[in-house]
Amino acid sequence: MGIKGHKFVRHRLTHVQVIVLGFALMIAIGTALLMLPCSSADGRSPSLLTALFTATSASCVTGLVRRSTSEWSLFGQVILLLLIQIGGLGFMTIATMFFHLLNRRMGLWQRETMVESINLSRVKGITEFARDIILYTAIIELSGAALLSLRFVPLLGPGRGAWFSLFHSVSAFCNAGFDLMGALPGDGSLTYFATDWLVNMTCILLITVGGLGYVVWNDLKRNRRHVGRYSAHTRLVLVANAILLFGGAGLFFLFEKRFTGQGQTAGDRLIESLFASATARTAGFNSVSVSGMGSASKLLTIFLMFVGGSPGSTAGGVKTTTMAVLLLSCISSVRGGRRPSVFGRSIADGTVKKATHIFFLNLSLAVTAAIVLCALQPLEAIDALFETVSAVSTVGMTAGITGSLHPVSACVIILLMFIGRVGSVSFAVALMEKHKRPPVTDPTADIMVG
Repeated sequence: MGIKGHKFVRHRLTHVQVIVLGFALMIAIGTALLMLPCSSADGRSPSLLTALFTATSASCVTGLVRRSTSEWSLFGQVILLLLIQIGGLGFMTIATMFFHLLNRRMGLWQRETMVESINLSRVKGITEFARDIILYTAIIELSGAALLSLRFVPLLGPGRGAWFSLFHSVSAFCNAGFDLMGALPGDGSLTYFATDWLVNMTCILLITVGGLGYVVWNDLKRNRRHVGRYSAHTRLVLVANAILLFGGAGLFFLFEKRFTGQGQTAGDRLIESLFASATARTAGFNSVSVSGMGSASKLLTIFLMFVGGSPGSTAGGVKTTTMAVLLLSCISSVRGGRRPSVFGRSIADGTVKKATHIFFLNLSLAVTAAIVLCALQPLEAIDALFETVSAVSTVGMTAGITGSLHPVSACVIILLMFIGRVGSVSFAVALMEKHKRPPVTDPTADIMVG
């Protein structure tokens, strides 16, 4: 980009708009590459809709697909893996890495954009922070691939087994949900390894670590076992994740006894329940058929998908801290209207307001889109809602309707995945944000609620 172009971006676009356009550009490039004949295993160019849908799903680390990932050639799978990795880390993190490798200093504007992209509150030390993100990501993903290779290499051979191990490790850590298991027996995804503790526990760990958030990583690294030194944010994230992971697993264990768990041992049901709880938090894999789940489990999955992971992570959803802040705010209001607090720290009014906006926007998007899907084609309401929540929360789980979606419905899902990745509030801000706001406020209206 020339000097004029660079100044145009700096003075005409906000940080949020640059992030939104960056993801859009990445999706466009991915779509073009996937439309090449060499990207498909059969040597035929896919349709524009299929390529766009897949590129969006990979860039937004969702995992919803209109064709099996195993139907793409090795070249196509490499493109998908790159989109997943860049989409999971955020393109600004990758850009920061290149600045570092080229020994070029980032300007304040670039640093502020980087801070916005990973949801940080400070600019200081952002280059070192980005470097740590990439380093720890590489270590974790390679470690996950090494563990998965213990199962995949003996089953598939050295070359294919190593590729499967790396692909699924990256996909799990980035909470993408893409898999190459279409050629294996079962109902796709990780159903072939439904009771395999090694594969399941490795993926659960990758999903959980990827969904904690970079700020939490940094806090854990800095303070290690000194829990008392952890920030309120880190403690809230850890507590919320533990409650959702183990609470969700317990409920799946109870709900699925008469459905997918029928006739299985308690140990098999336990690992399947734990995996179902972990993957619903925006990972997108499944070890049992979603269509075979009971209604209670489907509703629980929708709730877990809607919540998602934690801020500044590879996961989507409204985020664990958003739900926690809203819950604490409700409890505080019932108890007398005092400002909500957590771990001896009060929660700012602006945080509660932002959490409310995120919750309302994501819920509105999911419900409205589900109504549109049901209006366009005959679908069960719960399946349509399952699909839309999965898309806007960038989860990738499906009740089995993705491949049969009407073209307009598919476009709705594409838009939801994009909005879910950049953030519903960020997307709205990107459309309406202005650099200068008028210093005039409207008169206050007296409106009763509740």
